[in-house]
Amino acid sequence: MNMTWHNRSTDVVFDDVDSDADGLSTDEAARRLEEGGANEITSEEGRDALEVLVSQFTSGLVLVLMGAAILSITVGHVVDAVLITIILLANGVFGFVQEYRAEQSLEALRKLTAPSVTVYRDGTRQEVDIMEIVPGDVLVLEQGDAVPADSRIVESISLQIDEAPLTGESVPVEKSTEVLDSETPLAERENMVYRGTTVTRGRGEAVVVEAGMATEMGTIATELAAAETRQTPLQRDLDRLGRRIGVGVLVLSALVVPLLMLRDTALLSAALTAISLAVAAIPEGLPAVVTLTLALGVQQMADENALVRTLPAVESLGSVEVVCTDKTGTLTEGRMHVDRFWVHDEVIEDGFDPADDRVGTLLRIGALCNDADDERGEPTEQALCQAAIEVGIDVDALRNDTPRKDEVPFSSDRKRMATVHTDRIRVKGAPEVVLERSTRVLTASGVEDLDDTTRTQIREQVETFADDALRVLGFAFKPTDDGGDPEENLVFVGLQGLIDPARTEVADAIAETHAAGIDVKMITGDNRHTARAIGRDIGIESDVLTGPELDAMDDAELRDCVEEVDIYARATPSHKVRILRALQDDGRTVAMTGDGVNDAPALKNADVGIAMGVRGADVAKQASDIILLDDNYATIKNAIRRGRTIFDNIWKFVAYLLSANLAEVLLVFVASLFGYLILPAVQLLWINLLTDGLPALALGADSASDDVMRREPRESTGGIIDRPMATLIGGVGLTTTVVLLGVMFLTLDGASTVTPYVMSMVFTGFVVFEFAKLYVVRWSRGTSPLTNRWLAGAVLASFVLHLSVLYTPLNQYFGTVPLGIGDWGRLLTALAVAFPGFLGTAWYVRQSTREHWSTPDRDGDGSLGREGDEQSKRVSEEELDAR
Repeated sequence: MNMTWHNRSTDVVFDDVDSDADGLSTDEAARRLEEGGANEITSEEGRDALEVLVSQFTSGLVLVLMGAAILSITVGHVVDAVLITIILLANGVFGFVQEYRAEQSLEALRKLTAPSVTVYRDGTRQEVDIMEIVPGDVLVLEQGDAVPADSRIVESISLQIDEAPLTGESVPVEKSTEVLDSETPLAERENMVYRGTTVTRGRGEAVVVEAGMATEMGTIATELAAAETRQTPLQRDLDRLGRRIGVGVLVLSALVVPLLMLRDTALLSAALTAISLAVAAIPEGLPAVVTLTLALGVQQMADENALVRTLPAVESLGSVEVVCTDKTGTLTEGRMHVDRFWVHDEVIEDGFDPADDRVGTLLRIGALCNDADDERGEPTEQALCQAAIEVGIDVDALRNDTPRKDEVPFSSDRKRMATVHTDRIRVKGAPEVVLERSTRVLTASGVEDLDDTTRTQIREQVETFADDALRVLGFAFKPTDDGGDPEENLVFVGLQGLIDPARTEVADAIAETHAAGIDVKMITGDNRHTARAIGRDIGIESDVLTGPELDAMDDAELRDCVEEVDIYARATPSHKVRILRALQDDGRTVAMTGDGVNDAPALKNADVGIAMGVRGADVAKQASDIILLDDNYATIKNAIRRGRTIFDNIWKFVAYLLSANLAEVLLVFVASLFGYLILPAVQLLWINLLTDGLPALALGADSASDDVMRREPRESTGGIIDRPMATLIGGVGLTTTVVLLGVMFLTLDGASTVTPYVMSMVFTGFVVFEFAKLYVVRWSRGTSPLTNRWLAGAVLASFVLHLSVLYTPLNQYFGTVPLGIGDWGRLLTALAVAFPGFLGTAWYVRQSTREHWSTPDRDGDGSLGREGDEQSKRVSEEELDAR
């Protein structure tokens, strides 16, 4: 902020902003708006269309393809260049459409915020657009209003503000007009209200002192803009793969041209062979297939209430090792609920005798001594109303029949509220405060004197409720005609214990997350007891570390601690950043949830930032990779499952494509050593387009394998080509090369030159082998071979396309001739020879992969690593199935 305002009187503040209690004139507000600009946070705006489009053409693999297209044009292979260009453009369009659609969805979410606010203009109340608020405007704040700009309180009538989006404080803050010390921290500035916060109770007026980017939210947004954007594991893997392929193409070309010229091959022929090898080495379809697979995942996740802002973020969930999650509204319902009652000598949880009026009296006090209803108001008071409604009390009728004559409002000093009605005075508040003012108690037999034994019993019951993480309120009444102080000589009626309960689906979601080898860290602003109780309910058992305890640790101590502690209480958004950094410094891949403005840096720097779509601040959403449209942890679990499934599918078609490319390169290279150019560039490009196109895309529609959530997270630093994939690529690629070289030599039958017939046999053999290999690759990853109907259709369509280049006039462009029945028989025989090699390799890969997934020894010394230490938190496969 430009100045400090909380240490100034309201008169000084009005002078400083050149305004008064009547607000600004319309003309003066317009002048200030033109001079200072709109009241907006500029970083809230998403990427424009051009930025999204350009981002589709920056990966290493795409740059290699661009180089191949330019090289093809240079040597006159225009058809090849056109085909590569079409692939690049298609890839760019697919990625652009998906990511820009996500940006537009985010913009729509942003516009759902309150479009107008009430201010004094020309001395009267007026509704103005939030963008037109300027310093000097006097805001009228009422329950439910969103605060549009940083402002100094000038009037407060029981005004309470939910400042969780800015400070992380889960309890609404009561506001006053008192001047505060200049060193007062942000979370304790009771005479200020800030943009992005919400009025939960009461009413008040405040003069705007900072708007737009000068607000606290704007300051954080400015810091956020400087945060480094982290690449996802998939982006790193594909960029690394693109660079390696590019270097490989250059090295291969540099070797083959002089080698062939030493064998008296003409320079042009040697150059054509080098180009063929380059085309063979580059998986042209990989960027498009990856993009479309991710796009499909985006659509599926949108149906599951997760809005993905960038395509690679879908897959990056597959390598997440730790999920750091908020409690309120994510693990819990985000709405206070009365969990149990106590009336004299009895705790009531599931139901009560309708004839016993003690509970009815307790609930009616809660509904009448109350400024909310079941939909609007302070969360605790809403819960009291809902509790009365759930047992059949018509709260509206009750309030009409029992009107309020007077009230003594709640304050943090008094810790109680009293309302005066015709028949009774009704009081609610902190149990000890209400108990101190009570001399009688309502029992099953009627009103009796409140003795020391009963007082002790009530205090013990309050402690029992508190140990179960309940927020406890006491309730009492007094007949109006009793006289005396309205809040003395009360009849104590009972207790209501409230809690924000865990979502019913979260315990199962946590169990499945633990079974997947993922740690879950709960970070909440609530107290230690509440945090521990909710953790116990949802399956997170751990010691609890509080914010002050965390502050006392240095970074090294915290790094050791975060591996053991899974529950953090009294934590602020700044603590989230430290926890995140400690986990990342330990080599962990972290998904972080958040909803507040101060959460934005943690979301931006997390490996996967997940913002809340319902209660999240715009800056938090903009900093995130994924937005939960229902603020539900179970959606995170579903997104992780989707991310792992997508990585599985990417793994399958990368293995499939690269095994084909390896076979193409080896076949062309070995044949060239014997003086044969067996597959020209156009045929190699057709093989890549045909087999890497529709069939590879169909792999992206594969459903999740049965064990996808029973594996350890993949290592994000290991690269997409892991040992199992390298084994599959090498084994299948070598088998294809050897068998097709045999087909070539048998078909040549001693001839010195390659004829169109020989080319057609090897060309078609390659296509047939690739179609068969699809099912082998799927089986190696644990996917049943016959479960994807789209794959069968894609293979059939691609086979028909290949027949068109054999049996139609298109064959003149590809240098092919029609094949006879006998030729097809020979190709099927060759496939039968190769198939045992395919299956043997796939079986070995499948077994070694399963052993890797099922072994918790990640430290390599026979002892359990950190995954092994977590076994007590995870359920067995049998228990998970039972759920």
